Amino acid sequence: MLNTLMGDYPVTKQFKTHTAKFAFAEVKGGPASAFKRVVRDLEFDVAEMAIMTHLIAKANGKPYRLLPFVVLARFQHPFLVYNAARGPLAPEDLHGKRVGVRSYSVTTGAWIRHILAEEHRVDLSRIQWITFEEAHVAEFRDPPNVQRAPAGKEVMAMLAAGELDAAIVGAIPKDESIQPLIRNPEEAGKRWAEKHGALQLNHLVVVKNSVSRDMADEVYRLLVESKKAAGNPPMLPHGLEANRRNLEVAIDCAYKQALIPRRFAVDELFE
Repeated sequence: MLNTLMGDYPVTKQFKTHTAKFAFAEVKGGPASAFKRVVRDLEFDVAEMAIMTHLIAKANGKPYRLLPFVVLARFQHPFLVYNAARGPLAPEDLHGKRVGVRSYSVTTGAWIRHILAEEHRVDLSRIQWITFEEAHVAEFRDPPNVQRAPAGKEVMAMLAAGELDAAIVGAIPKDESIQPLIRNPEEAGKRWAEKHGALQLNHLVVVKNSVSRDMADEVYRLLVESKKAAGNPPMLPHGLEANRRNLEVAIDCAYKQALIPRRFAVDELFE
C-alpha cells in the first residue's frame, strides 16, 4: 500500500477509487497544504506536487522523481491583482512597490515573476515581496528583497488597506474592486503560449525513489486511465514528450530566478 497525497480533480476521480493499492491522505485545505510533509518529512510514496517545489526539492537532494502527468495547469496572468479602488496601477509601476504572495517559492508566484520580467521588463529585485509562509523546502532561502508579513496579517486585508500595492493570489477574488493587474489576462496568456509553445505547469505527480520502476509505471498507467475516464480534458498533457517543452520552460523560469542553482535537463527529473 502506497501512502498517497492526491487532490480531487476530474482526472484523478477514478484513480482515487484504487484504495486497495493506495492509502489516500485526507488533507484539510487541499494537497498544497501538505507539500511540506512531502519534501520535509518524506511522508508520501506518491504525491501531487507543484513543479517549482519539486525543482527546488530536487536541487536539495529530496528523494523524489517526476511522473509525466499533469493534474493542474493554467496561464497565471489573471492571478496578479490590485485594488482598483485605490487608483490605477500597471505592471511597469511595480518598481518600489510592495507585492504580497503566500510564499516566495510557490509556483504561481514564480510564473508571475517570469511574466513581469519577460513581458513587462520589470526588475524583480526592485519590488518588495511580502510573504506569509515559509517555503515548502526547508533549505530554500528567500532573496534579500523578501519580507515576512507581521503575524496575523492576511494578504487580501493588507491589499484592501493599502498595505500592499498588489498581490499574487491562488484564486480570483469576488470583490469587484480587486482586478487583474495585467490587462486582458486571457489574451496575454494566449500570446504567451504562442510565443513559448508551452503551458504554464502547476501540479504534476511525483513518486519516492524507493518506489520500484514497475510500481511507478503502474501508478502512471492508472493515472492515464483515470484521465481517459474523465474525457481527456484539455491543458493536462501526459507523457514525457508531450511535456518536454513545458518542463524546459518551467526549468528556465526557476533557474533565471535563482530558485535552483542550475538548469536541469528534463530527463533528470525522471531519474
